[in-house]
Amino acid sequence: MTRVHAGIRFCLVALVIGLSSQGAKANGPANAKLLSFEDLDGWAEDSHENALAAFLETCGDLDGSDWVPICGIAKSSQDARGFFEALFLPVRITDGKDALFTGYFEPEIRASRSRDGAYQYPIYSVPEEMPRGRPWLTRAQIDSGALAGRGLEIAYAADPVDLFFLQVQGSGRLRLPDGSVMRIGFAAKNGHEYRSVGRELVRQGHLPQNRVSAQAIRAWVRANGELGRRALHHNPSFIFFRVVDHIAPEKGPLGAMNRSITEGRTIAVDPAFTPLGAPVWVEKDGRKPLRRLMVAQDTGSAIKGAQRADIFYGTGADAGAEAGLIRDPGQMIVLLPVETALKLTREAG
Repeated sequence: MTRVHAGIRFCLVALVIGLSSQGAKANGPANAKLLSFEDLDGWAEDSHENALAAFLETCGDLDGSDWVPICGIAKSSQDARGFFEALFLPVRITDGKDALFTGYFEPEIRASRSRDGAYQYPIYSVPEEMPRGRPWLTRAQIDSGALAGRGLEIAYAADPVDLFFLQVQGSGRLRLPDGSVMRIGFAAKNGHEYRSVGRELVRQGHLPQNRVSAQAIRAWVRANGELGRRALHHNPSFIFFRVVDHIAPEKGPLGAMNRSITEGRTIAVDPAFTPLGAPVWVEKDGRKPLRRLMVAQDTGSAIKGAQRADIFYGTGADAGAEAGLIRDPGQMIVLLPVETALKLTREAG
């Protein structure tokens, strides 16, 4: 997860008309099509009140002349559906790639503040000398002890596989031996791009394509000892954490906007295409179809593209089991302030 994206409104408009953005160059020009609320499958049946509550978590951080007054109205709105329909227009933004929805969650793993017994796998804070914006030590180098003895350890995990998936998720809770919980959040990454361990296990013939899931990867790694742990090094990206002690236990973890995210209402997106903080209508197909208004409040290194989203399923093992099964098609439609939507679709032609 990353920090809040700046220049939200300019970035989106500039991307569509081809002025900037590496994402636009890599994926080709984006297209933006104006829709109506009648085009949104299941719109009338959703709980717009829940969507508005999630929107309010981050609307105060939105920049731009169109967004600021909208947030003020949101805080006093008594009609959630009417609020969205009056102040937004639905826009489908595409880049030529198929839509893909996956799921993520906030893990809770066993850990200890001290290295003892089963607790042998360090969870690191950010080293002062780590450069920003370019590759540094790899996961394999760090796991081999490159940072040991520096006093950077926040805690020690009991299971290296759990720790790996904690890094994939970007935040989580540590269940300590005395029963207390420490929450940690994303602080920095080592500059290496994320590489899929699941895809590599398929390439090597260890897993069939139709069985790739977080649970399948966990099971294979645990069943294969040292070979399994080395397989995790295929992903050189490594996440450093910080202690998060200012969030109420009932609130969700911090997302890319440095605000709590909401179970079942937050999605991680590519901010090159979708403004952080914007409402997004999700039409996810697959095993458990979903039609719901969510809010783009997070990002992820594997979330790239105009129709790519990661749905936040909550905290703990049950949420993780559900999130790990999600790999579904569908479409996402961004709700933009009326003026912004009209300008964007005019520019896109």
